[in-house]
This record gives sequence, C-alpha cells and structure tokens, in this order.
Amino acid sequence: MTTDTRQQFASDNYAGACPEAMHWLQTANASGHEPAYGEDRWTQRSTDMLRKLFDIDCDVYYVFNGTAANSLALASLCQSYHSVICSPVAHIETDECGGPEFFSNGSKLLVAESQSDAARLGKLTPEAVSTLVTKRRDIHYPRPKVVSITQATEMGTVYSVDEVRAIAWVAQKHDLKLHMDGARFANAVAHLGCSPADITWRAGVDVLCFGGTKNGLPIGEAVVFFDRKQSEDFAWRVKQAGQLASKMRFISAPWVGLLENDVWLRNASHANAMAQRLYSGLQRTAGVQTLHAPQANGVFAQQPPAAVDALHARGWKFYQFIAGGGCRFMCAWDTTEASVDALLADMQAVLG
Repeated sequence: MTTDTRQQFASDNYAGACPEAMHWLQTANASGHEPAYGEDRWTQRSTDMLRKLFDIDCDVYYVFNGTAANSLALASLCQSYHSVICSPVAHIETDECGGPEFFSNGSKLLVAESQSDAARLGKLTPEAVSTLVTKRRDIHYPRPKVVSITQATEMGTVYSVDEVRAIAWVAQKHDLKLHMDGARFANAVAHLGCSPADITWRAGVDVLCFGGTKNGLPIGEAVVFFDRKQSEDFAWRVKQAGQLASKMRFISAPWVGLLENDVWLRNASHANAMAQRLYSGLQRTAGVQTLHAPQANGVFAQQPPAAVDALHARGWKFYQFIAGGGCRFMCAWDTTEASVDALLADMQAVLG
C-alpha cells in the first residue's frame, strides 16, 4: 500500500507544524519539570507576547481547537435565553456541531440574510444585524446579545477595518457584544496590512478567537478577551469543558515560536500568496469559473462535475460543500509553488 504524501488543498489543517513552533515545543519538553495547568513559564511568556502584539492588557486562554474557542467564548457572553447573530456560512452555524448552543445551555443562533452581495461573500452587514435585532422585541423572542463575525470569512474574504467598526457601532447601539472567529485571523491581517489591534479592540471587538492550528501550530487556539470583565469565571468554564490542558506548556510554547519574529504573519502572507498564484492560474484555465478574487488563503471556483470527479480520481482533495456548488481550495503556510502548479496542470489536463 502506497501513501500519497503530496500537498493537498482541502484544508490548511492538513499542513504540519512550522519549524519555529516545533523548536519551542521541543525546547519546552527538554526543560524538565514545569508547573501544570498553565502556571508554567511558556504560558506566561506567550500570553505576554500576545498582550504586546495587541497593545493591550488582554486576558488570554488556550484551548485545544477552534470549536471550543468559539463555543466557550460565546457561552461566556450569553445566557441560555440570549441569541447570537451570525452569517449563514459562519463556522458556528455550520461546522461546530451545535457547540455554541450546547455550551451556552441553549443560546440560539440567529442567521442573517443570504441574498445580498455581502452575504454571498460570507459577510454580515450592519443592516443585516439591525434587521435581526429590531425584528422582534417581545418576551417570546430570544434576546440578541452577541454579534459574531469570522475574519477572514468562510468564503475567503476579509472585513476591512471600517466594516468591522460599522458592525461594532450597531452592536454597541443595541447593547450587543462583538465576537470575532479568527480561525484565519492571521491571513486577514496579512491582507489588510494593519495592526492586530486596529482590526480588533480598537474597532470594537470584545473577544477574539485567534487561530494558530491553521497557521503552523501543531495544536491550540487562543481566546483573547480585550475587556477582562468579560472573562470573569472563564477559567472555570474552560476546565469544565475539558479544555484545560494539564501540560499546558505543550500548547503555549509553540505559540512563542509563532509570535517571535512575526512568524505568524510570514506564514499567513505566504499562504495568501499561494492562493493568489492559484487564482491567477485558474483564471487562465478554460472551463473554470472563479467565484471571486481571494483576499486570504482560500480560492473558490466552479468547474464541470466530470472535471471534479477526474481530479478526485487523480488523488486531489478539496471541499465542495462550503462554496455553494463550487470547489474550495485552501493554501497553507507550507504550500509550495510546485504544488499549486501541479494542481493547475491536472486541472488543465482533465478539462482539455
């Protein structure tokens, strides 16, 4: 039995850990005994680095994955009778197995409209938020409490600073908190060229789930509360959910490698560049229709079903259920030009 070890485009989760993350993981492992449950030097060092990165005395917690990060962060902002406003394609709506509802003991997700140009690009708008907030105010309606946006979106687009500010303004007007699912936050910042602070707390974001796994970490996401009042008792919530790692240093130490020398930004910039290379190649490929220009590390395109089947038969892996009938191709921190070109060559061959 042979194993196909080529780089794939189904998910940036397919990629391994970057060398810098592995260096600090191995360093932490060789450091001897360390205090458990986040009392170690690596957790302190990496959380301090995040505070410096965001230029604010934020509260930081590490969890194992993005589902836990989003679910627990939203649960900390909601009671069971509250609701969370989100996009129809939001991870919290489509890809987290009801986690946000479960961990909040029943907070309902209110899904915004899907027909506007912005919605087709995976974005919420201030108008969509206002519509859901003002739709009903009676006691029978789950009271809106949080707005959740994904940055970069599930469709590979990126909210500008002004777009986030506009949503935050509406949220604050109606006494709602703003949560940012940042599974690909690094890719968004790389595209915008702004500081992480400018697109988060300075723009009105209350809590960020900062993704590391898709950007070169072996495991682990950071839940960043910009207002420490919002994280009251969050440590107990993390513990109860089974997300408090006893050997926390093996989650936190790789973050040192990712944050040091802006490796997180370099990794994301490379992934974005590979997506641009793939997009440019697809535009020159007859029989393929790109859905929109990528702003992060994902490319979305439509191609004939026979071509899709032929690519699968040649061993290529990519998702179709996310792109509304199209195909999604994700590039990672380690995607090579050769891998992009190999995929393009096979596309041209099956469409030829």
